[in-house]
Amino acid sequence: MRAFLSFLFLAVTLPLAAAAPSRPHVLMICVDDLKPAIGCYGDPLARTPNLDRLAARGMRFDLAYCNQAVCAPSRNNLLLGSRSTSLGIYNLTDNFRLAVPDAVTLPQYFKSHGWRTEAIGKILHTGHGNHDDEASWSLPPIKEKVIEYLNPANSADGKLTREEAYFTNQQLGKIRDLPRGAAWENSNVPDNAYADGRIADAAIGRLRAAKEKPDQPLFLALGFVKPHLPFTAPKKYWDMHDRAAFPLPTRVTPPDGAPSYAGKTLGELNNYTPIPESPPLTPEMKRTLIHGYYAAVSFMDAQLGRVLDELDAQGLADQTIIVLWGDHGWHLGDHGMWTKHTNYEQANRIPLIVVAPGIAAPGSSTRQPAETVDVLPTLVELAGLPAHPGPQPLDGTSLVPVLRDPARRIRSHATHAFPRQREGKPVIGRAIRTERYRLVEWKKPDAASDTADLELYDYQEDPLETRNLAASQPQVVAELRALLDRQPEALAKPNQKKK
Repeated sequence: MRAFLSFLFLAVTLPLAAAAPSRPHVLMICVDDLKPAIGCYGDPLARTPNLDRLAARGMRFDLAYCNQAVCAPSRNNLLLGSRSTSLGIYNLTDNFRLAVPDAVTLPQYFKSHGWRTEAIGKILHTGHGNHDDEASWSLPPIKEKVIEYLNPANSADGKLTREEAYFTNQQLGKIRDLPRGAAWENSNVPDNAYADGRIADAAIGRLRAAKEKPDQPLFLALGFVKPHLPFTAPKKYWDMHDRAAFPLPTRVTPPDGAPSYAGKTLGELNNYTPIPESPPLTPEMKRTLIHGYYAAVSFMDAQLGRVLDELDAQGLADQTIIVLWGDHGWHLGDHGMWTKHTNYEQANRIPLIVVAPGIAAPGSSTRQPAETVDVLPTLVELAGLPAHPGPQPLDGTSLVPVLRDPARRIRSHATHAFPRQREGKPVIGRAIRTERYRLVEWKKPDAASDTADLELYDYQEDPLETRNLAASQPQVVAELRALLDRQPEALAKPNQKKK
């Protein structure tokens, strides 16, 4: 009798289980220039209640790294699952289809399996001559301004500024002839006076529409702009922070013994006023930039909160996988460096938060080294899809085993890279980052290993990267170079074959 009742129970319940929604929604949140300056990552100066509550819903990756610290290549890494060294694209200008014309992006793959794929804000990089990817989306993406001022005085009395020209693909051959816009703006305006507020407005509308279409899963990519320069945010977010509490950088010179070409100084700050053409910056200017960065993060955080509120209000949270990803970190004057574009920790460490209902324990964290390219296979597996077949190089590893068990390790390291000029000739710095060390090997692709300049940093003993230890730690260098040797050599440019 008991066996019969068990059979009857299965016969009744199995059809119901099969009829339940099996394809989750995906909310992929991309944040421009966001480093882990976040409360849940241990930053006491951050005011990020919504990023913190998102982390409380899932898993926080404490050692996540971009594959290249610059916007367009990093977004290629995310959407293709391919490292820059596999594509040969390291700049802002070249579209990824130059390297792999038939590539199938992450949203494109979901679209082919029945998801409605939509993009709002900055997902792929548009600007500097580059463009979006129509094949990835079910309908045209909603674009918003990356460079935006409300006070005409901050945009040279309403003229086209250098950075506005870059991000709108205007007058690209005449950038140095254009005026500079302001590096920050503090205005008493509503949130949707700036792009991130409007991005949240549009996202709320799409979530409401998704509720009305329960049979079609949604892949919604939100690209928040802040804290990308200029630091333009409503006044209330500037007022959330005690300006005097922000410490100025203690280490303002490059690491001792580092190659002279490995670092930078002001970078894109040169395109903004009142920044001087070359260092140094005054202490007051440094503090304003740091204050502006944190204010912009708080502004973005509030918009994220509005989206999460709507997700909950529509009853979609239990049916939605969420990934929050920063495209790269940001130097705030450490080593005398600003913005991104290096192989150092502040430019490459990123926030990565994954909410996977029923898989990742709420409020969990891990020290598994993770890379941007891991997001693609992770989302594919979480959604129950077949493994992505390419044709692009697929360099990532699914993080699902780690989501199930934070102590699990799927590999010992993350990798990233950045190109530089050494004595007028191009070299690529390929980096290995373990829990303790970072090794950077600078050389021309395919050149002999003895032509390389090396950097080694020990984050257990020297978290501020004050000394290059490559010469004094040959055994550690050998171990980390062995990891590099297992990877294909970096491509120097798209479609270049090794000789």
